[in-house]
Amino acid sequence: MGGMRRRSLLAVVALVVGAPVALAGCGKGDDKPAQAAWVASAGPSAGPSGGPDSGAVGVQSGGAGPFELSVTPATGKKGVPVSAEIGLKVSGGKVATVALADDKGKGVAGELREDGSAWVPAKPLKNSKKYVATVTAVDGAGQSKTATTTFTTMGAPGRKTGTGLYLFDDRTYGVAMPVVVEFNPGIKKKDRAAVQKRMFVKSAPSQPGTWSWTSSGTQAFYRAPKFWQPGTTLAVRIAVGGLPTGGGRYGDRDRSATAKIGRSLVMKVENKTKKMTVVENGKVVRTMPVSLGKKSTPSSTGTMVVMEKKAETVFDTIAELGPVNGYRTKIEYAQRLTWSGQYVHAASWSVGAQGRRNVSHGCVNVSPSNARWLFGKTLIGDPVTVRGTEDKLVYGNGWTAWDVSWEEFVKGSALPVPAELAAQKGQD
Repeated sequence: MGGMRRRSLLAVVALVVGAPVALAGCGKGDDKPAQAAWVASAGPSAGPSGGPDSGAVGVQSGGAGPFELSVTPATGKKGVPVSAEIGLKVSGGKVATVALADDKGKGVAGELREDGSAWVPAKPLKNSKKYVATVTAVDGAGQSKTATTTFTTMGAPGRKTGTGLYLFDDRTYGVAMPVVVEFNPGIKKKDRAAVQKRMFVKSAPSQPGTWSWTSSGTQAFYRAPKFWQPGTTLAVRIAVGGLPTGGGRYGDRDRSATAKIGRSLVMKVENKTKKMTVVENGKVVRTMPVSLGKKSTPSSTGTMVVMEKKAETVFDTIAELGPVNGYRTKIEYAQRLTWSGQYVHAASWSVGAQGRRNVSHGCVNVSPSNARWLFGKTLIGDPVTVRGTEDKLVYGNGWTAWDVSWEEFVKGSALPVPAELAAQKGQD
């Protein structure tokens, strides 16, 4: 395969669809993935503590010593980012209430972080506006102490980091659907920890997970050690609106979504046998012959995820490969696996080769009848594992969060991962 080129789906100020992906292998797509959404911050959001968004609720345990309470930002501070949290430091007692209001007395909803270190507003604050935070703590004897701080937020920033969230509200995804966030430009290593602290995911039933970054910092994936349990609800809030992201830039906006994980459907492709095995809820439901990429354009070995589905599309590589080597072909039942253009799709012209030899440009060819059946079964986020080809899947060429071991995935986190989480056994 040639160098991977992938369209960015990010916008800095307006929502802009980028240029089409150049597909080395099967063909060229003409649209963004159907599920690569610009998600508005609407509906239930994933807050820091797992509780409901509320204006003045929360408890923080204090340590031994004198009863003391302090808060940040410092009173009178100006130019505060609109992503500001109310920092809390208490000893000898517990935080009882946190209230934040603007200069007109309008309250702001929010909630405590799980560790009680700060109270996070439910949405970015307004630019160039004064706010008053009032925090009350109580000690073991029932005595209370109140701290107040007044601060003013900064004006609208001149430079922003574009963000994207690949998740829709109220949609159902496959068990391998990672939470995928994109940044344009990418977040540098030194700035990733601060950004990651503002990326919240809740799973119900609760399953451990963490974020891991691609080397360029343009994508961050969130996954659990194993595929999501069928029926899981994922509530996500990427709370980076107004957050300093490095280089004098600030996050363009908050993004959030709440989605469901459906039944388990896993597709396994073996080059040796040239067959795909489809396993639904632990039971083999169909085995079908395939033809993979020929030696000059091999399919990638690795665990990929269905990123988009199109009942009909056109693969067009003429602009990339020229009129001699390029082609323009109508394709049915296409399911994208990589940004570089590998799909599972119907290929009537290779039926004679399917199960016997590899003749494709890198895609997984199946018969029209099998392609139609498979298209009707799959969800965005269903995993496809290809084994035994000449080429290794490049991390980041698609939603590749599951193509590395859990131990390797954890190493890509910008924040320390608790030992008990790091010790989890990953997906087999």
